[in-house]
Amino acid sequence: MYSVMLVDDDYPVLELLSGAIQWETLGFRLMGTHENGHSAWEHAQQEMPDILITDIGMPRMNGLELSARIKEQKPCVRIAILSCHNEFQYAQAAMRLNVQDYLLKDALDPEDLVQLLCRFKETLDEETRAGWENTRMKHLVVESRELRKEQNIKNFIHQPLLSPEKWRSEAAEYGLFAGGEACLPVMVYLEDYHQVKYRFSSDQTLHFAISNVMNEVLDGLKPRALHVGYTAQDSFLLFSYKPGLKYNIYAEAADSLKLIQSTLFKVLKLHMSFIIGEGCDSPERLKQQLNHLLGGGEQRFYLQQGEIVRSKPVVSEAGSPSLFAYYDQASSELREVLLGRHPALAREVSEKWVALIRRDKYPPEMVKDWTLKLLLDLKLKLHSLQSVRPAYSADTLHKEIVELDSLPALQEWLNKHLESAAAAKGAGAGASKRAEVTEACQYVSLRLGSRISLDEVADHLHLNASYFSRLFKKETGSTFIEYVTRLKMERAKELLDGTPCTVGEICEQLGYDNQSYFIKTFKTHAGVTPAEYRG
Repeated sequence: MYSVMLVDDDYPVLELLSGAIQWETLGFRLMGTHENGHSAWEHAQQEMPDILITDIGMPRMNGLELSARIKEQKPCVRIAILSCHNEFQYAQAAMRLNVQDYLLKDALDPEDLVQLLCRFKETLDEETRAGWENTRMKHLVVESRELRKEQNIKNFIHQPLLSPEKWRSEAAEYGLFAGGEACLPVMVYLEDYHQVKYRFSSDQTLHFAISNVMNEVLDGLKPRALHVGYTAQDSFLLFSYKPGLKYNIYAEAADSLKLIQSTLFKVLKLHMSFIIGEGCDSPERLKQQLNHLLGGGEQRFYLQQGEIVRSKPVVSEAGSPSLFAYYDQASSELREVLLGRHPALAREVSEKWVALIRRDKYPPEMVKDWTLKLLLDLKLKLHSLQSVRPAYSADTLHKEIVELDSLPALQEWLNKHLESAAAAKGAGAGASKRAEVTEACQYVSLRLGSRISLDEVADHLHLNASYFSRLFKKETGSTFIEYVTRLKMERAKELLDGTPCTVGEICEQLGYDNQSYFIKTFKTHAGVTPAEYRG
């Protein structure tokens, strides 16, 4: 008897399918119904289903992510997607799912699902008779072919090209330089990698998800193109074309890149940017161009999200002073707004300095060093003046900033830390001159992982609880409970941004027993649920 898992955030659909189908009569066991992917995944880790029937769009974990995780653990699982959207032509290949079927909920008839289940049972029975190893080997061959292609291109880039003609004949396997064609290389950049990676169970899953959607889009595309993965963040597209005076390969490639861009966002909610290299008529020229694109870190750093541009050198503004010549002014401006009455203006100040950096095109490493020093000095100042406990060590901040490969990503990273500092300052002891309130804020900041009551803190301060409550409200402008909640929610944001912890784990780390209450509190504070905030 094969086990079936149903996952859909539309409860009437769950009720219809679970009640209308005679599961045991058909030879199935309904092992569970779930209203979100996260709940289903937690159950699946205890017992993997033979068949997964899931919606795509769900809170906390969508159907594609759930399917990818289960597929990694149990490659032979059968998957059917339920959706209200008639746009699954690309999602079929996403996440190495090898989805067997796709059902529109708008016109769903339980009898359609019965027929699908019967087909699944037939193929599962056949595999049982024939042996799963044969089927598994087919999957391994496909994955091995993709990995071999990527390794061959990496060897071509990084090792000496001893025989261009031999390599040209080997490249024919991938359709490169066939029949007098030239090749146009394009560097593909995944935006917001430091946030996106937490949505996927591994870099490998992310890598194959992008490759499979890319390959689905490229199938039959004109001009013909080959996708080659390089890292989890970066990859190449190699467009093949016949050179000619009347043929503009750059315009044709740009149109294809726009299609790829929109499809990857529609299917995987990923943003991509591209730098187009120069056309190559030989392996030697292609090798040179690929290395040139890999070395284009400065142009990539100043690329706006979603831009499609041609490769060119980044030219610094002539006569511009060193970025560190502006350091004291930038530090003073940010310190004033954070410690003054309008900490929300910190974003405007940071955006002014980012605009100057973009204008003068400073080297990326200098920009990162300048930004990191600025943030560390500000946090140290807030810590000493406001009794605000820094959420991250210098080492942690350094590791975070090293991963940022673009100015927009660095700007967003800086703004989030400034907003966190502003919120901590607004909730902290700087609003009060009373030593009791200062000590209370210190007490709370050191115990965000536990439940904190007003009575507990009043006892710690040897004060009457009612008196302490009135004093705290008078000095800070907020009640003690509002203050504690605000600090915990800001810490939750930092954990969602900077760690792979699940919502449940963060809930526990902040001392909440009830996850539903935590999610509701977070939404009241941030305007979105934790899952929506993480994106």
